[in-house]
Amino acid sequence: MTLFEAIGHLKTRRISWVNLRWFSRWLRRQLPTGLFARSLLIIILPMLILQTVLLFVFMERHWQMVTQRLSAAVTRDISAVIVLLEKYPNDSAQILAVAREKMALTATLEKNGELPAPRPKPFFSILDQLLSDELRQQINRPFWIDTVGDSPLIEIRIKLDGEVLRIFTRRSQAYASNTHIFILWMFGTSLVLIIISTLFLRGQIRPILSLASAAESFGKGQKLEKDFVPRGADEIRRAGRAFILMRERIERQLEQRTAMLTGVSHDLRTILTRFKLQLALAGDNPDLEPLNEDVDAMQSMLEGYMAFAKGEAEENFGPFNLSDMFEKISSDYALHGKDFSFHITGDDNVRVRPNAFWRLVGNLAANGRRYAQKVHVEARHGSKWLTIVFDDNGPGIPEASREDVFKPFFRLDEARNLDSSGTGLGLAIARDIARSHGGNVTLSDSPMGGLRAKIRIPV
Repeated sequence: MTLFEAIGHLKTRRISWVNLRWFSRWLRRQLPTGLFARSLLIIILPMLILQTVLLFVFMERHWQMVTQRLSAAVTRDISAVIVLLEKYPNDSAQILAVAREKMALTATLEKNGELPAPRPKPFFSILDQLLSDELRQQINRPFWIDTVGDSPLIEIRIKLDGEVLRIFTRRSQAYASNTHIFILWMFGTSLVLIIISTLFLRGQIRPILSLASAAESFGKGQKLEKDFVPRGADEIRRAGRAFILMRERIERQLEQRTAMLTGVSHDLRTILTRFKLQLALAGDNPDLEPLNEDVDAMQSMLEGYMAFAKGEAEENFGPFNLSDMFEKISSDYALHGKDFSFHITGDDNVRVRPNAFWRLVGNLAANGRRYAQKVHVEARHGSKWLTIVFDDNGPGIPEASREDVFKPFFRLDEARNLDSSGTGLGLAIARDIARSHGGNVTLSDSPMGGLRAKIRIPV
């Protein structure tokens, strides 16, 4: 093999591999994605392939062989009648009577008759083909047959010397007409099996769907209406029990974290109260002013701690009106001399944790009010997601720091002016609440020149 032939061979193999990969991707896109549909496909496809093989390999050969033998038998009977008519022309009436009684052949002789014009051959007819072949081989005379239609009889005309032998016989004598019964039984049994398989699969899929629903509800932070109980096959039960243990560990960890933050904040608040009392008893002393400022800063941080711990507290889901919330935010902006506008697409009412959701949106609104002059909000309530987009004309946040600002107590000294009320927990609490709802908060550039904050949670 020359170098050019080898290169051409490699190119051909590469093109074939590319085509195969393209076909594989196309086939995956066409196949169903659900477990129930795929399981049914796994059951139905082998059954259809097996039935197709039986139908076109075994049944067609069986059908053709039986029809050929029946057609050969009928042709032999007709050949025997023709031989007797030629040998005993004066006894034609008795011969035709014997053919009718013993061979089930209704035959008549037409003097000086002619064969009709040939009929168009049917597109697919085993009987027409096999019977014609047998008449040519055994009788070898001009003939005309009519096998078309649903009539229980078939007509055969054979040209004799000066006569035409016209024969009527039952279709069942020359054709395996009961084969369709077997086919009906085969497809009927398959249909029953498919129905049973469907019912069985639905029973197996239902525990998986229940597990998926429980996991989805837990991921959104929702309480299950009723306790989840593992059901189904052993593997599904194991997955269900593992999910229950995981949920219990996470809930226990959250409770411990909340209790720890609350306890630490409470203890520190007691100490700070003692400090404030001692500073108050010390009177007005300019040297103690920095200490008073440090105590106030620690007080603010403790309030942030408490807010963060409160964000972890469990709250039931309930209805919440977006318009009322944005109207209150708009009033707050107006008091501070800032411009706030909003637009809602879809239903005003959503189902969330009301207090936590108000804190989520309020933290982002407060950041916009603090650092920007103008804020616009677009809220889209779709069938699956609630998306709230905050756009402002403030200084924005550098792209490299947009994930760091979600860390607790992280401050941007260059991008934001230090504010006495800020603790660096606002965005951390906002993302924590959004994720407890099964969503997230992301930051990007705003078309207004500042920062864009997007809340996206499932509904």
